[in-house]
Amino acid sequence: MSRFHLAQINVARALAPLDDPRLAGFVERLDDINALADHSPGFVWRLQSDSGNATDIQVSDDPNLIVNMSVWEDLDALFAYVYRSDHLQVMAQRRRWFVKPTSAFMALWWLPAGELPSAAEGMRRLAILDRQGPTAEAFTFKAPFDTAGRPVDRGALVRQVEPCA
Repeated sequence: MSRFHLAQINVARALAPLDDPRLAGFVERLDDINALADHSPGFVWRLQSDSGNATDIQVSDDPNLIVNMSVWEDLDALFAYVYRSDHLQVMAQRRRWFVKPTSAFMALWWLPAGELPSAAEGMRRLAILDRQGPTAEAFTFKAPFDTAGRPVDRGALVRQVEPCA
């Protein structure tokens, strides 16, 4: 068992409040996509309120900014969920529901196994990524780091993940 897990945060600014009909397609898929994550290999934890998701957790003064955070056993598990599952279909439609980001919107980092990140910590990691670019403190799928803080060959990650059926 690894001594580290991978934390991720992603934020998105909705084009309208979540109860607006323009976001109905996104809201309708939330429970399914969250359940898919919950049952995916390598999933450890996800941020959620009593609603079962994190859309009502405020991380800024902007009421249309929503946050998603989760913890995974490793980079491969998260990559498989994001890019090799039904999650990809929802992600492909994101421009229908969300403003195109102008700064870092997703950050990854390693944390000791058993620890859970806070939303504030996730927002801090996004700020690091924005200021410094990918580092061992905050990185992306395109420029990942291992648990020892060394850059990882991105091509190796893509080759290791088999497409889902």
